[in-house]
Amino acid sequence: MIDKSKTDRIKERLDELTSSLSDPNVMSDPAKFAEMSKEIGALTPQVEAINRYEKCLRDIEDLIEILKNNPDPEMHEMANEELARAKQDSESLEKELMVYIAPKDPRDSKSVIMEIRAGAGGEESALFAADLLKMYSAYAVSKGFKMNKIDETLTGLGGYKEVVVEIEGYGAYSKFKFESGVHRVQRVPVTESGGRVHTSTATVAVLPEAEATEVRIDPKDLKIDRYRSSGAGGQHINKTSSAIRITHLPTGLVVTCQDERSQIQNKEKAMAVLQSRLLAIAKDKDVSSENDARRSQVGTGDRSERIRTYNYHQGRVTDHRIGLTLYKLEEILNGDLDDIIDALTLDQASREA
Repeated sequence: MIDKSKTDRIKERLDELTSSLSDPNVMSDPAKFAEMSKEIGALTPQVEAINRYEKCLRDIEDLIEILKNNPDPEMHEMANEELARAKQDSESLEKELMVYIAPKDPRDSKSVIMEIRAGAGGEESALFAADLLKMYSAYAVSKGFKMNKIDETLTGLGGYKEVVVEIEGYGAYSKFKFESGVHRVQRVPVTESGGRVHTSTATVAVLPEAEATEVRIDPKDLKIDRYRSSGAGGQHINKTSSAIRITHLPTGLVVTCQDERSQIQNKEKAMAVLQSRLLAIAKDKDVSSENDARRSQVGTGDRSERIRTYNYHQGRVTDHRIGLTLYKLEEILNGDLDDIIDALTLDQASREA
C-alpha cells in the first residue's frame, strides 16, 4: 500500500508551485520562473497518477460495499468482474507510484552529460554506439527532454568512436543515471558477410550537469584552442575556426565541442562538460579516485563486463544487474525504456529502504 502522506506531500508541492508562479517576485525572475515551471512539469504526471490511483481505491471500496449489501446474483457477478479489473489497475498504478515516491538522489532533478564510446568489436561497436544514441534520443523526446550534441568522432560507416551529448530537462538524471556502464550487443554485423553472430560493446557514462556556481574555475588554469570543425574522414564541415578544445591544466582533462557554428556556443557547451567532470572529481576528493570511479562506471569495454545485453537473434534485452529479461528488443531500441528504468528505480529504492 502506498504511504498516503507521501502522495499528499507531492500534491501539496504542486499546488504550492502553481500558486507561486503568479507571485510578482517569481514572475520577475526568469531563472526562478523557469526552474519552477520545470518542476511543475515533472510533478504534474505524478499527481495525475496519484489521482487515478486514489479513484481506483475508492472504486474498489464502492464495489466491495455493493457485494456486501446487494443480494442480486446478476449484480454480484458484474461487481465481481469490475472488482477484479479495479484491483488489477490498482496494482499497476501502485507500481507506477512507487517509482515516483522512491527515495531521491539530490542530483535527480539535474540535466545530464552523456558520453557514449565504442568498446570491443571494431566498426561494429561504433555502429552499436550509434544505435544507443538513437535509443536515448527517442527516450529523451518521450520524456520531454531536449538532447544537444556536444562532440562526436564518426567512423566511415556512420558509427561513433565517441559522442558526447547534453540531455536537458528537470529530472533527466533520475532517468538516465542507470545507463552508466558497458552495454553488450550480440548480432550479425553489417561488416560480416559470413552471417556469424558477433559480440560487441559500447560504454556509456552519465554525469549530472554542474551549475556554474558549483564549480569555480580559474581562467588561468585553462588552455583554449580553436580549430575548424571536421566530419567523418576528417573533411571540414565549415570554413571558420569555430570548434573549441579546452584543456584544464591542473587535471589534464580535455573537452572539445564542434557541433555548433558559433565559437561562443561551442565554448559554453565545452565549459558545461568540463564543469560536470570537475564536480564529479571534487565529490570524489581527488583525481585518482575520480578515475577509479569512472573506470568502475564504464569498465574497459571488454565483452565480459556488461550491465545489459541486446540479443538480436532472440529479440531480447537483459539487464544483468536485476536479472530482468524483456523480449521487446525493437521497442527498446526505439526508445521504450520505461520497463527497464522503472524496474531499476524500484530495485534501488528497495535496497535503500
